[in-house]
Amino acid sequence: MKLENAGAHMQRPLWASTGVKDPAYDDTRYVMQLIAPNTVNTMPQSTLDAVLDHGKFHGNTITPAIEESHTIMALLVKAGVSLNAITDTLEVDGVAAFAKAWQSLLDDVERVRSA
Repeated sequence: MKLENAGAHMQRPLWASTGVKDPAYDDTRYVMQLIAPNTVNTMPQSTLDAVLDHGKFHGNTITPAIEESHTIMALLVKAGVSLNAITDTLEVDGVAAFAKAWQSLLDDVERVRSA
């Protein structure tokens, strides 16, 4: 509240790359299960179309699951799963993928400019 009163803007979680890659999953899976106040979802057009066509909203799906998520995380740690190792790998792989896509875009622009 103190930061808000000083004019700070609320930081909001951003759900990115929420398109489903596995055809065995419901095409709205990563949208319908990531609904909470003050969040942003940057879904691709095909996912937005699927949500508009047949998405079933059940309100805030995150906040009611927080307590259970703590239990699940504790069980994962007990089983030897390292969240830090997983997030480190995902971060490195994700940054590399975005850098590759960015370089590809720059290369395409340069090709067009040089033609």
